[in-house]
Amino acid sequence: MGKFKTGFEPTRAKNEMRHVEVEIDFTPNALASILYRQGETVILACVTKESRLPGWFPRDSTKGWVHAEYSLLPGSTDSRFRRERRGAKGRTQEIERLIARSLRAAVDLEALGPIALNVDCDVLNADGGTRCASITAGNIALRLAVRRLIAKGICLPKDLRPTFEQQKDASWVTPKLSDIEATNHENAVIPHDLAAISVGLIDHEVWLDLDYLLDSNADVDMNVIKTADGKYVEIQGTGEEATFSGDELLALLGSADGGLDALFDAQKLILEGIE
Repeated sequence: MGKFKTGFEPTRAKNEMRHVEVEIDFTPNALASILYRQGETVILACVTKESRLPGWFPRDSTKGWVHAEYSLLPGSTDSRFRRERRGAKGRTQEIERLIARSLRAAVDLEALGPIALNVDCDVLNADGGTRCASITAGNIALRLAVRRLIAKGICLPKDLRPTFEQQKDASWVTPKLSDIEATNHENAVIPHDLAAISVGLIDHEVWLDLDYLLDSNADVDMNVIKTADGKYVEIQGTGEEATFSGDELLALLGSADGGLDALFDAQKLILEGIE
């Protein structure tokens, strides 16, 4: 067993993930919302639809956009985290950009159509791995939001979308997709689920899913973001207190892959049959 700098003894095995719980529609006003717990880290992920695309999109754009915002709430840490009233900056801004580009990597923006979605990830309680938990929670909420937009006839396959003239025609009727067509279109918009997990080295031993105490004792820590078809979106690895070898890098990725596979299985079960 690795020797912890704090003298803390872990309560789980090195390859054991924290328990994951999800509550759907925690905030009913959002298009989709997910209260996501991974151990003691708690994320509220909400998806809302904007009234229009960002101003820098062309007026006749056929593709959509996914934006993300991230925030630590004041009571989420052991000492009060001050609200960033003038917008995200520094670490928060870097995490926002990571979440947004990760979610966009899992979405076919052309299949989404000219729709702008915001994914807000608010950390209610922080115990390590908040950016990874936000990405996983954001993906679940985003898939549910897309499913609901399809059911409402707002997100349609390209060949069924109204023309500019039809949008102004009050007699135009939104096409109704069959259950199979709706599922196929959802999978066209989000072909593969997305998840993220942290791993680390403590005294040359690989640990999965770092909470705060594990992370603070890690010589090397890494965040791994991946789609369910096995494609890496981003790998962030840092030697905090030590360097690491190629073999150790492969061991870290192997551990992360096992955790990500478990998260992909969980995502399917969580949204099975949910409308």
